[in-house]
Amino acid sequence: MSLKKFYLLGFVVLIAFDTFSQVCFKMAATHADPFMIDMAWVLRVLGEVWVYGAIVGYIGAFLTWMTLLRHAPVGPAFAASHLEVVGVMIISVPLFGESLSAWQMFGAALVVAGVICLAVGETSAPHVHP
Repeated sequence: MSLKKFYLLGFVVLIAFDTFSQVCFKMAATHADPFMIDMAWVLRVLGEVWVYGAIVGYIGAFLTWMTLLRHAPVGPAFAASHLEVVGVMIISVPLFGESLSAWQMFGAALVVAGVICLAVGETSAPHVHP
């Protein structure tokens, strides 16, 4: 597998794990309503399967991230790791009935464009080895 395909696959997997975790947390919070800072609420949360899905998602994201950091440049990798914000925003429309404003879509496009600029800049920058 070429390095570019490895990066692409790795970042897609990372975004999927991160997005899955965030959606699971939202589902757990929704199902554990009403929010109260008491033991009954904590027990309701711990009784939600979604919390455990979020934990699995975070473990998957951590393992994927550690694997990517062995090979990927840190700058673009760090920026790309935050694309889950865009993924959660998109998934929230059909799953939670949320709506997207033009400003949110514009902001998401800027995030994606920024990650692309960092990735292109990294590949065209000269590499200095100590």
